[in-house]
Amino acid sequence: MANSLLKTSPSSRTKVLHQVGLSLYNTFHGFHEEEVKKTLQQFPGGSVDLQKDDSGIGILTLNNPSKMNAFSGVMMLQLLEKVIELENWTAGKGVIVRGAKNTFSSGSDLNAVKALATPEDGMALCMFMQNTLTRFTR
Repeated sequence: MANSLLKTSPSSRTKVLHQVGLSLYNTFHGFHEEEVKKTLQQFPGGSVDLQKDDSGIGILTLNNPSKMNAFSGVMMLQLLEKVIELENWTAGKGVIVRGAKNTFSSGSDLNAVKALATPEDGMALCMFMQNTLTRFTR
């Protein structure tokens, strides 16, 4: 997809990048989002919190200070929920992303990453987070 996107005109690329709510991957790519969600639910801890101000500014807080705000599986699921909420927030103008307790984020919780049994599981997790972060960027 990346190569074909690069070969398109700038206006076509802009249209693709600004399509709200669309995923990059689907079952055609071997991606089964519901299966990934079931796996991620097994790794609790922390939260992703969203405050929306009347001025149109949102504050998204990664809240897992005991692990330097590392993303647990549940936090990855909550991030998708917050992204969907932001996609539907018509008064939204911008979002500030921050970490709780003066730490942004140390990445993913390694307990969740270590539990991925196969390379295919790892690829599915990568696809899930790529979808979520692409939607957030849009």
